[in-house]
Amino acid sequence: MHPFRKAVENDDMDAVAALLADDVVFTSPVAFKPYAGKAITAAILRGVSRVFEDLTYIREIANPDGRDHAFVFTATVAGKKLQGCDFLHFDENGKIDDFTVMVRPLSAAQALADAMGAQFEQIAREAAEQ
Repeated sequence: MHPFRKAVENDDMDAVAALLADDVVFTSPVAFKPYAGKAITAAILRGVSRVFEDLTYIREIANPDGRDHAFVFTATVAGKKLQGCDFLHFDENGKIDDFTVMVRPLSAAQALADAMGAQFEQIAREAAEQ
């Protein structure tokens, strides 16, 4: 099992943060602009771990050199079932330098946007503490 998947499935957000490059760029399925930097990305991912219920990875797809991975998942947010995919790129040091998330259907994406919006003050505080 990939270390990222293992960390997420064990709800070990410190291990997830340790996998992030300092200059990681996080592209959210519900925000217009990407977020740059390890502190904000780690805080967002902690927020996601608070709002996702029953996150389950159902497939891993990787290119032969191991630098690009897709992790297909299901989860529930505010009673809405969603499907999603984490697209990760790893730098030459094995750290995640590009992290893009896509989710469907639209109703679940809206529920995710609402739930994450409610988390944003805490996310901002956590990022500032890094």
